[in-house]
Amino acid sequence: MNYEQKSGIEETELQKSKNIIKQLKEYYQEKIVGQEKLQNSLLISLMANGHILLESVPGLAKTTAAKVLTEAVSGKFSRIQCTPDLLPSDIIGTQIFNYSNNSFETKIGPIHANFVLLDEINRSSAKTQSATLEAMQERQITIDGKKYNLPEVFIVIATQNPIDQEGTYLLAEAQLDRFLIKETVEYPTVSEEIEILNRIEKEIFSKKEAILTLDDIHFLQNLTKKVYIDESIKRYIAQIILATRCPKNFIDKQLAEYIHLGASTRGTIAFMECSKALALINGRTYVTPDDVKALRYSILRHRISLNFSAVADNVSVEQIIDAIVGAIQTP
Repeated sequence: MNYEQKSGIEETELQKSKNIIKQLKEYYQEKIVGQEKLQNSLLISLMANGHILLESVPGLAKTTAAKVLTEAVSGKFSRIQCTPDLLPSDIIGTQIFNYSNNSFETKIGPIHANFVLLDEINRSSAKTQSATLEAMQERQITIDGKKYNLPEVFIVIATQNPIDQEGTYLLAEAQLDRFLIKETVEYPTVSEEIEILNRIEKEIFSKKEAILTLDDIHFLQNLTKKVYIDESIKRYIAQIILATRCPKNFIDKQLAEYIHLGASTRGTIAFMECSKALALINGRTYVTPDDVKALRYSILRHRISLNFSAVADNVSVEQIIDAIVGAIQTP
């Protein structure tokens, strides 16, 4: 099916987007060895103006990758190290009494930035995790009944450790669903590990230089919205989401028994927004079914909840996702 002629993006706009994306990729690849999936996920998150959750064991450059992306853009960056004793007011801000004039003053927290890195988010308590819900969804915070709007470009980059140990708290489903993408970070290969050591010796990671502006990011985000997505692909996305909710109608009943909860409508919206961004990253002004398939893990792995039987039988959420996507006819 030919979707190309239905796009409203001009050639000059497409070329400008290619140049911006190229600069971002080159900056990332200069600082980060390998991790191409992570690179794409961070770019998609940036272009769709959505939040991203990064998961891996400690020491695999999750924090570094998040900082590299934000260093490339001259926006405001905040880093919050999550700990069990972190309070909601430490993130969103609070009222402070000023003794010099006998009045309360509002102190805005670090959440008020363009890029907010919540490092090891699952080390903070449920009460503190919930403090970010309003900010992530409504893009505003409330302090003492007064609302404060967050910047137009506002992206939460959260990292978490999947190892179950003392001092970690599972994210609630409502919290997980606010993340546009969840990406897992894998161990580097031997050759990649050697290259990391070489770059450390050359002190490449210490060099920080903004190569783009927030205006460039605004341009990318606005152009992403204009990428054409055909009605047939929207129906394809909706069918995939439906299959996560009614799996027994689409996949093997034994696999379907492992699913406790399917994806919400946010998953449907995430598929559309992220597939538009991926199309633009690949130099296209229209979405193809392959864009949707390529994003299946990133969009669904945190939105499909498996039961204890799946854990006991060593069934991964990726297996379930493959079965569901494979059961839906490609347009």
